[in-house]
This record gives sequence, structure tokens and C-alpha cells, in this order.
Amino acid sequence: MRLTDFWSRLEEAFGPVYARSLARDHAFARLDGRTIDEAIAQGVDTVTVWRAVVATYPDRVPVRLH
Repeated sequence: MRLTDFWSRLEEAFGPVYARSLARDHAFARLDGRTIDEAIAQGVDTVTVWRAVVATYPDRVPVRLH
């Protein structure tokens, strides 16, 4: 998944303001306690990051974005 696609999905699911806050502030257990921003900066594949978001917020992310 391209990085632009990742951000587009995140913003669609959470809204642009909350998506940025989530990426900066929420430590995901599935990302070994890293935030989205940290994981991406450290080279974690965006598909892996997206799967962590979907697993953590299954009711928030529309099925068509899975």
C-alpha cells in the first residue's frame, strides 16, 4: 500500500484531524507499542500498520477499507 493510500484511508475512517492525532499519540500494541508515525518512520510496511489500525478499531474502519 502506498503511503498516500494509507493516509487517505486513515483520514476517511477517522477524519483528518483525529487521524493525525491518532497517528501521533496512540501507541499500538500490534506495533510493539509504537505510534503510527514512529512505525512508519522506522520502516514498518504501511500494510502492517494499516492492519494494526483495523485490528484495534474494527468498528470504526469501514469494511470496504479493510
